[in-house]
Amino acid sequence: MNERQVALYARVSSEQQAEAKTIASQLDEIRDRIAADGIDLATVLEFVDEGYSGSTLVRPALERLRDVAAAGGMDRVYVHCPDRLARNYAYQVLLVEELTHQGVEVIFLNRPLGQTPEDQLLLQVQGVIAEYERAKFLERSRRGKRHAAQEGRVGILCHAPYGYRYVSKQGGGGEARYEIVWDEARVVQQVYTWVGQDRCSINEVCRRLHQAGIRTRTGKDYWDHKTVWDMLKNPAYKGEAAWGKTRWVPNGPRLRVPRNKPAQPRRPFWGKDAPKEEWIIIPVPALIDPAIFDAVQEQLEENRRRARIPQKGSRYLLQGVLVCAQCGYAYHGCTNDERNAYYRCSGSMHHTRFGGKRHCWNRELRMDETDMVVWQEVCHLLEEPERLAQEYRRRLQAPQKPHEPEGLDAQMGKLRRGIARLIDSYAEGFIDKQEFESRVTRMRERLHHLEEQLQRLKEEAAGEDELRAILERLETFAARVNEGLSDADFQTRREIIRALVKRVEIDEQQIRVVFRISPLASAPPFDGASLNLHHWGRRVLEIPFQSHGRTL
Repeated sequence: MNERQVALYARVSSEQQAEAKTIASQLDEIRDRIAADGIDLATVLEFVDEGYSGSTLVRPALERLRDVAAAGGMDRVYVHCPDRLARNYAYQVLLVEELTHQGVEVIFLNRPLGQTPEDQLLLQVQGVIAEYERAKFLERSRRGKRHAAQEGRVGILCHAPYGYRYVSKQGGGGEARYEIVWDEARVVQQVYTWVGQDRCSINEVCRRLHQAGIRTRTGKDYWDHKTVWDMLKNPAYKGEAAWGKTRWVPNGPRLRVPRNKPAQPRRPFWGKDAPKEEWIIIPVPALIDPAIFDAVQEQLEENRRRARIPQKGSRYLLQGVLVCAQCGYAYHGCTNDERNAYYRCSGSMHHTRFGGKRHCWNRELRMDETDMVVWQEVCHLLEEPERLAQEYRRRLQAPQKPHEPEGLDAQMGKLRRGIARLIDSYAEGFIDKQEFESRVTRMRERLHHLEEQLQRLKEEAAGEDELRAILERLETFAARVNEGLSDADFQTRREIIRALVKRVEIDEQQIRVVFRISPLASAPPFDGASLNLHHWGRRVLEIPFQSHGRTL
């Protein structure tokens, strides 16, 4: 008999569902079906996405499942229903066809996936209905919320800001409403007085709140800059709460993964401020006189104009790519004047973060020296693209004797046959359970090790082919821009760094530049103008070529 490797996939959409453990019932039904099919649950591979939308394919567990299927590591996958695999009908068809092409049998609990035209039609109809239901739900929800906001219903607002308490329809009788929490309301009034009359900055407000011993709603000693900013910009305090302040747009590319965050975001979209003309005003109890609110807005605008660095966007050459090698927090730029500019680790900002306790003691770096060192490394890479290939091949060299794919296939086939014979022997009663479990565990571990070796060899072969293609494009791009590198302006240097540098790690004694090389397939000739390289190409092959440490 042949052993079949079985897997399961489960998903819930919202973080609230993930926290409430609603995925447990989904997993229980799938495991019951697997056990009913006579499969040992201990051998089942489980892929679970908690809090990820089904409208996107970029999900951590789904990515791993597809990688394992592509490597031939499974024969069957159980899913509760098609919309757990994907909400979009086109995505459902894509995933089912991909898995089926790789020899993986897809089992849906609510409907067997047959091979007849009628079964395929039913699956397609289910996918279309699921996609239609989702679109209908979203549109009805949006229209319903908009109508409730136009009627002035407070219940449509997501939560009550600091200074208020939200009273639901069930808890207070009648319509939902905001109630004033006077202890918090006095703090809000004091903050508005400090900014509107005393003309304090937000950092000064945070310091005064800490010195007065006033805690946040969550009990923190220190107030974050963003918390006070949101408080000062919220029109609810003058009695005009707003609905529709945020517009949701698809996620764009990120320079690096945020600290302690997953590589794939849970939601395929992010919030963006909507124009004030589109806001819908809902009346609530006022804490601040409208004249004081308007004075605060004028003061915030004046503070912005008088700031040492008023412009937004790309203000520093290495903004967004500097990372502390000790604590993992990002480095940010600080400028007192033109002669005193430096990069500082965010983990050392104990005055405004971390409750007054410093997390990191990594030192500050002069901005001009750091920018010069990183730019020189980028120029060296463009001048000598072969360094990338040398570093990549050096990392591929393994200390053990390399294996050929054909030899590994033969060993894996021998192990599978041995496992099958072992299972037959146990079924016939020739060996006891304890001996069977120990022997089959060792053989499966050996088989898993060989599968990893085979997959690594395939990846190395594919990487070599892609590396050659990337090097050809990199050499072409380098030939176009090399002549103008020395005279490149700030924006051009920043775009080139964003395209080629994955991150810059700051250690106590040195910095390390880690490159990522995208295809750069259609790079225009360098003409001294700004280049938009960050969005070029499709999914790139990231090669963590690490430069030699440069002491500052």
